Amino acid sequence: MQKSKAEADGAPKADGGAVRVIKKYPNRRLYDTDSSSYITLAEVKTLVMSNERFVVRDAKSNDDLTRSILLQIILEEETAGVPIFTEQVLANIIRFYGHSMQDFMGSYLEKNVQMFMDLQHKMSEQTDGLNPDVWKQFTNAKSPLMQGMMGTYMEQSRTAFTQMQEQMQKNSEQMLSAMGIKR
Repeated sequence: MQKSKAEADGAPKADGGAVRVIKKYPNRRLYDTDSSSYITLAEVKTLVMSNERFVVRDAKSNDDLTRSILLQIILEEETAGVPIFTEQVLANIIRFYGHSMQDFMGSYLEKNVQMFMDLQHKMSEQTDGLNPDVWKQFTNAKSPLMQGMMGTYMEQSRTAFTQMQEQMQKNSEQMLSAMGIKR
C-alpha cells in the first residue's frame, strides 16, 4: 500500500494513521498534501465538520498555523451570518488575556464546549428519525426532556467551575507556601 504525502511527512494520528497535512504558502493558498490540491477555507471547515484530523503548516518555516486558520474560519462565520459570540462575550474573553485566570478560563471554556457537544450528540441520537413537528416539541425549552438535559448540562458546567475554583485555590496555597506565607 502506498503512503500518502501526509503519512510521508510523518504526522502521527492517535489511531496510528497520519494526520492530514495542509501547507500554507506565502500567497495565502492552502495546499492539501493528502489530495495533492489547493483547498479553500470552506474546505478546511468541511474537514472540521467531519472530524477529520489535520494540521496546517507554514510551507517555508513548518510552523504550526492550525489555530490561526481555525480562528479565520470562526471570523468568517461570525461576520457572515448569525454570530455565536456577542460583543460583550468577545470583550470578556479579551479581558482574560494576560490575566492570571487565563489558563483556567481556557480549560473551563474547553470543558463546557465539550459538554455541550456531548449533549448535542446525545440529543441527536435520541431524536434520530423524528418528524419536524415532534422535533419542534422536543427542542421546546419548556419540554421536560429538554429541561432535564439542560439541567444535566448546567450541573456539569457548575461542577467544572467548582473544579476550576478548587484548582485556583490549590495553586494559590502552593504559591503562598513557596513564599513562606501560611494561610
